[in-house]
Amino acid sequence: MTRLRRLVAAVLTAAALQVPSASAAENPPDGVVTWGASADRMGEAVAGRGYRMVVHTSVAGRDLRIRLSNAFGDRPVTFDSVYAGLRKEGAELVRGSNRRLAFAGADSVTVPAGATVYSDPLPGKLPAGTDLVISIHSADAAGPVTGHWMAMQTSYLTEGDHTAEESGAPWAASIGSWFYLDAVSVRAAPGIGAVVALGDSITDGWQSTTDLNRRWPDYLARRLRKSPSTVKGVADEGISGNRVLTDGPGQSALNRLDRDVLSLPGVRTVFLFEGVNDIKSHTGVTAQDLIDGYRQIADRVHAAGKCLVVSTVGPFKGWSEWDPAAEAVRQEVNQYIRDSGEFDAVTDFDRVLRSPYDHERMLPFFDGGDHIHPNDKGMQAMADAVDLDRLDCAGN
Repeated sequence: MTRLRRLVAAVLTAAALQVPSASAAENPPDGVVTWGASADRMGEAVAGRGYRMVVHTSVAGRDLRIRLSNAFGDRPVTFDSVYAGLRKEGAELVRGSNRRLAFAGADSVTVPAGATVYSDPLPGKLPAGTDLVISIHSADAAGPVTGHWMAMQTSYLTEGDHTAEESGAPWAASIGSWFYLDAVSVRAAPGIGAVVALGDSITDGWQSTTDLNRRWPDYLARRLRKSPSTVKGVADEGISGNRVLTDGPGQSALNRLDRDVLSLPGVRTVFLFEGVNDIKSHTGVTAQDLIDGYRQIADRVHAAGKCLVVSTVGPFKGWSEWDPAAEAVRQEVNQYIRDSGEFDAVTDFDRVLRSPYDHERMLPFFDGGDHIHPNDKGMQAMADAVDLDRLDCAGN
């Protein structure tokens, strides 16, 4: 298929897959995403519950805005109280930091089913590398909840509306997920942009240490803060078990690309690291199937005026679903990624993670214990392998 024909097919596919009323149809606010998490369906809502969610910023800026998502809801949900503050310890906030967020000038907001909404800008500075705390309450929440299951970060919940309180006392129950919140943006310095990591459980941070922000995109954010790069914002849009081609745990990368990635403000680069779940699923996915999926993503990212960096698929011999046939697909896909020249840059996570004695297996020093997910050291090695100069193709 020629590039032109692939582009036409990608445009048609994007139109067919777009979720009605979802955030991809909105114009994102001015600014740059400083934190993000992919949305998914997470069971049934509970009315009258409050959530105090801890997120870690990447790029500094002013006038923070949050995005609340009801993308997977089947009815409207009203948030009657939403606050943003800085964390002191646990669920306790820095005194004087907790402030109410408004939505089109109002204290409450109703988000239609399938939609998202941005808050108004909250005046003031938000530093990089900060634990920001978003507290939300809904008196009438019902139906499917939209959120992010595997946060690798402790947050908190309570019954009743305690969003305005800076004390952590009412927030006695801890949770490991984020609810309804899927993005935070700021007005960054002129010329600053963001990179979005689109991936699966490795990008989501499984086997990294909870509460220490040691996912590979976190390490990348720390590198970017110290670098002269104009790409400073980092959003982690990984979903555990996610696939490129088909829905399963979360919508596929193809189906969620607009909402989870391209709709975020200030995105300059998409970093795609995904494919192992397609390969190991034993559903007959071929290397050419995955290659076609990567090409569709590339065409849509480039049509949106963004750069695309793609990583090779890492080793997973020793994982229960590994077999020689799956390994052959992985090798063919990786050869295509390395040699096709169809992306703005390539990062070779396979070569970073694999053992020099067995290229099909992860180096034990980097292995989180299950032979597919890297530990903290592996996550850091991945981030260290990213060429920061190649994250902005407009500058190359």
